[in-house]
Amino acid sequence: MRFFVVPDNSEGALVVASLHTRWPDLRMLPHDSGRPWIVGHWQDEEVRWAAAGGRRIALLGRVQVSVPWLTRYIVGQPEPGALADLSRELPGSYHTVAAMDRVVFVQGDLSTVREVFHGQVLGVTIAADRPDGLAELADAAIAEEELAVRLLAPAVPWPLSEECLWKGIQALPSGCHLRIGPDGRGRVTHGRSLPAPELPLAEGARRVRHALKEAVRVRTHGQAMLSADLSGGMDSTSVCFLAAGRVDRLLTVVCEPGDPSSDDGRWAALAATSLPGAEHMSYRAEDCPRYFAGLLDTDPDLEAPLPSVHARAMVLEQARLMAAAGSSRHLTGHGGDELFLPTPAYLHDLLRRRPLRAIGQLRAGRAVSRWQTRPTVAALLDRTSFADWLGHEIGRDLRNPIRGVGTAPLSGWGPAYRMPAWATPEAVRSVQHRLREVARARPSPLSPLRGRHLTVQHIRQGGELVRRIDRLSLQHGVTTEAPFLDDQVVEAALAVDYADCLRADRYKPVLVEAMRGIVPSRSLGRRSKAEFSADLYTGLREHRHDLLELCDGMRLASLGLVDAAALRAVILSPPPVSLELLPLLNTFACEVWLRSVGTGRPRSRAASEAGR
Repeated sequence: MRFFVVPDNSEGALVVASLHTRWPDLRMLPHDSGRPWIVGHWQDEEVRWAAAGGRRIALLGRVQVSVPWLTRYIVGQPEPGALADLSRELPGSYHTVAAMDRVVFVQGDLSTVREVFHGQVLGVTIAADRPDGLAELADAAIAEEELAVRLLAPAVPWPLSEECLWKGIQALPSGCHLRIGPDGRGRVTHGRSLPAPELPLAEGARRVRHALKEAVRVRTHGQAMLSADLSGGMDSTSVCFLAAGRVDRLLTVVCEPGDPSSDDGRWAALAATSLPGAEHMSYRAEDCPRYFAGLLDTDPDLEAPLPSVHARAMVLEQARLMAAAGSSRHLTGHGGDELFLPTPAYLHDLLRRRPLRAIGQLRAGRAVSRWQTRPTVAALLDRTSFADWLGHEIGRDLRNPIRGVGTAPLSGWGPAYRMPAWATPEAVRSVQHRLREVARARPSPLSPLRGRHLTVQHIRQGGELVRRIDRLSLQHGVTTEAPFLDDQVVEAALAVDYADCLRADRYKPVLVEAMRGIVPSRSLGRRSKAEFSADLYTGLREHRHDLLELCDGMRLASLGLVDAAALRAVILSPPPVSLELLPLLNTFACEVWLRSVGTGRPRSRAASEAGR
């Protein structure tokens, strides 16, 4: 799917006319005036819409709802902002687009699987589900000042993580929606807040269970066959058991790990024995592309650097296998870790709310994770504001080595963010300047609770990963969908009291309780989690030649952001600690994106006409 939303005026109609020159087979939904409202490419099953007088509403994505229900709903809304809570009534994953009295309303979801981007084209605000099409229409240049930030490891901190790399194009902030008036002016409005984390474990698990069942039901409705990951982890296992019996043919997919120390395969086999009606496909990791394969190939998805570019060839190969097996819809357990593995940062919040309970959880956490006393106490007593942490605490340590988790539950509002050793001094200064610039605006965190802020940040990063993986798999005609990242599931998980989730003696207690009676007890008992550092080293070794070729004529080096010789030295002699490989992932993602942009972006007719 790909779509644009335009205002009900002549400029909006001109924008659509320019789109037709690039995509002559565009589909269209009209405003009440007959002018274009939503244009793009989609399958019939991906859009549900209804109209009543001067009002209309469209849901784009994965949702099951009747036209009469939508008609009654849009008629009953007092004003566009009231639509912000629609996802609490309808399960699924979708964009909401409405028009009421010529005011256009556009909203995505909490996880950003359904993200909204907007920008000015021919003097009016246009919304879309991805930014590169808008950038082409507006002839927008790359925001090079944001590119240096994308080199940060292990990830980019919020809110910089949601800054668009195309000048003049913006993403909707968390919990907000976009209004476009008849004059084409756009306004971002805050529409909904997160639920309070106050439900006890038992009640919260019941809500999660219901939300997950509904999320999977939406995906299985009308499907004779679908495929699903069965990695052996609790998340993918839960999705498989929820889907079992809902389709005529369920194909579970297992990639047998190349690392002999991994126990994923054993847990996947255990779960498979309790899915008698399912077909099981397994393939060996060594028979598929390794990490870092195919990085010399450009990517047609020009939104931004791909977070999982090192695994791109693997994703494409799995999609090819699924398509060959007859699947056009694939379910994944992505989002489960983000929702149900509580970050230790919640201890900072629990200490202020329930000190005695926090001390007990802290003792257990120290015994398991071996946190050191002095840095742990300092982290828990820290009162630095989010803005000060962003502008000062991160910036001053950017050149320090990447360190692993172990000395303390957390430092400040997030992990230790670092620039790679091969980043130039100019790149480091650019990131420091950008962090301080954003901090001066005194941004509020995603939540006043440090643990919840970090959880929501991880959820949104997970949503970006899923929407990008979905575009990859669609190259073989297979949609990739993550039920865990639907709004109803996210809100149900966030409503559980985090004090009940911080258990050193229990693994993902909310998900375990939610899946009792659905997933066999023996599959709910897993406490281990696979890690893939051995696969990273193998891929780095096997594709060293290609990675060295990326260092020749490097776009990042030409922009003054990377010392190609220093990067080449790391590729030839990888660090012994796998954590130090993390900066390679973002660096290669940025380089591949820059090369793809340079070869795949023609100038649009709209931009040409605007420049005359």
